Amino acid sequence: MRNLSASHSFGLFVTSPIFLSNNHSSLTLFSPSSRRFSPSIRCAAQFRPCIDIHKGKVKQIVGSTLQDLKGGDGSDPVTNFESDKSAAEYATLYRRDGLTGGHVIMLGADPLSKAAALEALHAYPGGLQIGGGINSDNCSSYIEEGASHVIVTSYVFNDGQMDVGRLKDLVQIVGKKRLVLDLSCRKKDGKYAIVTDRWQKFSDVFVDPGVMEFLANFADEFLVHGVDVEGKKLGIDEELVALLGKHSPIPVTYAGGVTGMADLERIKSAGMERVDVTVGSALDIFGGNMSYEEVVAWHAQQRAYIV
Repeated sequence: MRNLSASHSFGLFVTSPIFLSNNHSSLTLFSPSSRRFSPSIRCAAQFRPCIDIHKGKVKQIVGSTLQDLKGGDGSDPVTNFESDKSAAEYATLYRRDGLTGGHVIMLGADPLSKAAALEALHAYPGGLQIGGGINSDNCSSYIEEGASHVIVTSYVFNDGQMDVGRLKDLVQIVGKKRLVLDLSCRKKDGKYAIVTDRWQKFSDVFVDPGVMEFLANFADEFLVHGVDVEGKKLGIDEELVALLGKHSPIPVTYAGGVTGMADLERIKSAGMERVDVTVGSALDIFGGNMSYEEVVAWHAQQRAYIV
């Protein structure tokens, strides 16, 4: 398998005992007070577009209703919208508007979804990230097909635990700068537990300052869906946004619950202008009432603030 990593710094940090342990209790070695923000993180919230693909079609689905294809009960997910446009057409739109860092998510491992995702990557090479069933065997192929990054959750947070060995393998293959970790989470006992397998299974890993500090050594960005509100258009999880804005050492994108332009400003404020935002079901291009063009204009205004 070809090693796509351009970085040779990986070996400098994986030799530390904290990176060799599969016991995430060692994460307490990091304290929030010792964290330092990266000077490369720009202070301006931005819009990150999305393309969610289910059975080859661009859809907006209530994520918490999507069953694992291997272990689900066979019931259909709650679908907010199914588009008559292809994934490639959405990618072309985002390319036209100069939107970068968006994500293509394959909500299933079927051939139709993979084919649609590849068409989107080909329509906007280098402009989109891809997730859904990514592992060490296939990650490099998606980079070669035009993805800027691969997005990983279940492969790393395996059987409820953080598999550091798999995480190191991914970095060795594609490089830290090509890896996005999906820390999508749900509230459990007052904390945000990372969820896997179509967001149906709670892991034993929580989104907190120590975990984000640790994982930032392996990834270029985080993607975080607030699963309790995702796809429901009931408003954002402001507490989660604030947690990400205060403690993420690397760029982070939040998704979930946006209903209108006011929510973008809430994310900007709660996240201290350090949290980017994805909008799905609320957008008019996905059947909602929120103007895509207005969101793009808001994005351009935020970019003008970047120094």
